[in-house]
Amino acid sequence: MGPVLVEALRGVSLEIQSGEYISIMGPSGCGKSTMLNLLGCLDRPTTGHYLLGGEDVSRMTDDDLSTVRGTRLGFIFQSYNLIPQLSVVENIEVPLYYQDRPEEEAREIAIRLATLVGLEKRLWHKPFELSGGQQQRVAIARALVNDPLVILADEPTGNLDSTSGAEILKVFDDLHRQGKTVILITHDDDVAQRSSRTIRLRDGQVESDVRVSKSSA
Repeated sequence: MGPVLVEALRGVSLEIQSGEYISIMGPSGCGKSTMLNLLGCLDRPTTGHYLLGGEDVSRMTDDDLSTVRGTRLGFIFQSYNLIPQLSVVENIEVPLYYQDRPEEEAREIAIRLATLVGLEKRLWHKPFELSGGQQQRVAIARALVNDPLVILADEPTGNLDSTSGAEILKVFDDLHRQGKTVILITHDDDVAQRSSRTIRLRDGQVESDVRVSKSSA
């Protein structure tokens, strides 16, 4: 029996402007994860093009894609993906190790970002000493460490209780107000309502693409 061709996404065409706050929704198997992997340069499209900051990253070499992931994209996962042996500050510093940043500079950046997400009193705590919401704040700070063009979040509140989830969503709201491009996958309508644009997928295609005007209040 030969291989079975599976089309995760079919004929999807999107334009995302700098500074947008986007939610991607849809039932299981609709192509959400595939889209996030493509946007995050973890996968390549089999056809078509993907332009990031004006460059066609779909035609880049693996080494160039690795550089793009490390300098232009910030990833936040549902499971946090923190290193248990490292403190808050050290976890945030990890991406900077691969850029040969001076130790003093890396430490300064990590402390500044930990403070930005409200962890100034937890700088030297290990992940097991933090709540789920605090661990996700560390993950957000780590994603910001290279000042990325785009922040990609996969169900960032999926493992959190409602109170911690609301705190994390406020962090995303603040990042959006600061001009960051935020793209998150969620199955929660309440989470999606925080964004200014909701893209719904079904069977590998865009079912709807709705922009919502947010008041300055």
